[in-house]
Amino acid sequence: MSSDPWGRVDETGTVYVRTAEGEKVVGSWQAGTPEEALAYFERKYEGLVVEIGLLEKRVRTTDLSAKDATAAIEHIRQQIDEHHAVGDLAALATRLDKLVETVDSRREERKAQKAKQTDEARAAKEKLVTEAEELAQSEQWRSAGERLRALVDTWKGLPRLDRKSDDELWHRFSHARSAFSKRRKAHFASLDAQREDARKAKERLVAEAESLSNSTDWGTTAARYRDLMAEWKAAGRAQREHEDDLWNRFRGAQDVFFAARGEVFAERDAEQTENLKLKEELATEAEKLLPVSDLKAARAAFRSLNERWEAIGHVPRDARPKVEGRMHTVERAIQEAEEAEWRRTNPEARARAAGLTGQLQDAVEKLRKQIDAARAAGNDAKADKLARELEGRQALLDQALKGLEEFGG
Repeated sequence: MSSDPWGRVDETGTVYVRTAEGEKVVGSWQAGTPEEALAYFERKYEGLVVEIGLLEKRVRTTDLSAKDATAAIEHIRQQIDEHHAVGDLAALATRLDKLVETVDSRREERKAQKAKQTDEARAAKEKLVTEAEELAQSEQWRSAGERLRALVDTWKGLPRLDRKSDDELWHRFSHARSAFSKRRKAHFASLDAQREDARKAKERLVAEAESLSNSTDWGTTAARYRDLMAEWKAAGRAQREHEDDLWNRFRGAQDVFFAARGEVFAERDAEQTENLKLKEELATEAEKLLPVSDLKAARAAFRSLNERWEAIGHVPRDARPKVEGRMHTVERAIQEAEEAEWRRTNPEARARAAGLTGQLQDAVEKLRKQIDAARAAGNDAKADKLARELEGRQALLDQALKGLEEFGG
């Protein structure tokens, strides 16, 4: 019989292992010596020690799942419970018990971590849904659309929740995106319709602008082009592929008209500048007639000058008041000379002036005699009153005498 501290072999070849509950049969060995039998089962024990050590390392250093770790532990525990090895089986069982505690602790940690990750993922997805629902009402079509696409990418990178929660949140998220897409589609459909209306309106404006480009009714056509430009601005923008072409045609038609008008106006301005020079020369010649000494000759000369003036034609508008004013000044001076001559030579007017002067002279003489009589009688108050009346009559007499002088005495 052979033995060691953890086992023995009896004379029949039966191998035993010592445990706290007593000896347990390990197996039977008939192929060799008892020492060889113990050595064989001790190697099986060492194999269990190595296997437990490897499992402990895997649990400690890898992401071995709790399920797989528990299955491995139970497999080793079954071998220990079946007593197919010689050694300190209780120590191995204790190591397995500690390993179970470690696995359970890791399971709870992972469970808590997963719950935390789930809560974070739920909060993140709810935040994405809230933002998507806000963006669904936006009219910043480009930026909101880009942001919604970025939210989808962010969603894909988040962990899944339980099916019910994940489906509910995804339904809200997807509905917000669909609502935005529907509103954007409706907006651009309306915009397309508006741009089509603008294209048709601008086609009509271009057609009219082109029909007017060869007009020589400068004022009316220029005014109409201004109206067309106002209508063009009010029409809005057409589609991009049409807008530039329509504008080039519209602007080109105006350019043709205004270029032609510019040439005509340039010729007219040159002609009017020359007209101004001629009229200034006539005005200078007319001013030499003043002061009027020979009315008949001045009248004839001014009539001749005026006929030449009318034949010259228009001058620049801004210069017209000044040059015409010079001629009007000469004309008024001649008219005043004519009026003075008429008054001087009109017999009826001269007779009326002479009669009025005689009446005033008689009245003045009468008042003077009355004043002298009143003072002689000592009635100063009456004399003072008559004296004031005399002043008024004398002033009228002086004015009448001056008028009579204009008739040549």
